[in-house]
Amino acid sequence: MVVLREFSLDRMVDAVEAVRSRLLRATAALEAAAVPYAVIGGNAVAAWVARVDRAAVRNTQDVDILLRRADFAVARAAFESAGFVYTATLDVEMFLDGPNAGPRDAVHIVFANEKVRDIEPLPSADVEPYEQADAYRILLLENLVNMKLTAYRLKDRVHLQDLLAVGLIDASWLDKVPSELRSRMQEVLANPNG
Repeated sequence: MVVLREFSLDRMVDAVEAVRSRLLRATAALEAAAVPYAVIGGNAVAAWVARVDRAAVRNTQDVDILLRRADFAVARAAFESAGFVYTATLDVEMFLDGPNAGPRDAVHIVFANEKVRDIEPLPSADVEPYEQADAYRILLLENLVNMKLTAYRLKDRVHLQDLLAVGLIDASWLDKVPSELRSRMQEVLANPNG
């Protein structure tokens, strides 16, 4: 049974701030440990979208980080020194934001140059090259788009629609994406509103 609390703008703002804080703490820990990484997922999409239209930014509930598997042990030590708690759930490596946190209050790890799921057409991107954004690194737009097209879950298609809506991607991208992803890109372009 779902327990409803009172409506609260403060609770909504707190949720967004918690993700922002988690992102900054996680990336600061990686920077301090000199671990190569890139922010991916909803935070990366939001950062790219905000460069064009702040009002078009969509909030996200967690933090996704791209790491090389060879750097995982050093990254784990860095995250744990920042108060994160390691766990693996359903083959997802993640760092909970404290001992009582759940998977939504976590930093999720995706390994660079590996497939997230065997059924995906391509492996994930590498962490480099990247774009520097404020105090953290963000995956290059082209690589982010390819990862979104590769995963192609509903939220990935929505993220692609967000990039399309602000003009960061358009029909010219059909020639930029790998051939394995072209039909998916065509579908996004043909259905800009879902």
